[in-house]
Amino acid sequence: MLERLCAISDVPDGEARRFDLGRLRVAVVHLGDDWYAIGDRCTHQDISLAEGEVHADTLELECWKHGSCFSLTTGEPSSLPATKATPTYTVKIEGDDVFVEVD
Repeated sequence: MLERLCAISDVPDGEARRFDLGRLRVAVVHLGDDWYAIGDRCTHQDISLAEGEVHADTLELECWKHGSCFSLTTGEPSSLPATKATPTYTVKIEGDDVFVEVD
């Protein structure tokens, strides 16, 4: 199912923002022409990933609390203390709107 998250203008280039779809928390990252969406919960602790730093060079989002980095493409952590992946979602841009595909 395709769900609207926000307008393109809601997520500045090079940054992440958190959006809630019911109980689902999604971190959306905008990098130039590319958009990414991953689960907004660090798998080490229940911390919002959207509040962390975006690493455009490695396509990762860093948890601000303990520094675990998560791949924007796979959700896999590349550094401890997190050891489990967070889900990733397909992003679609339609006009000025950002949509995410969820089950």
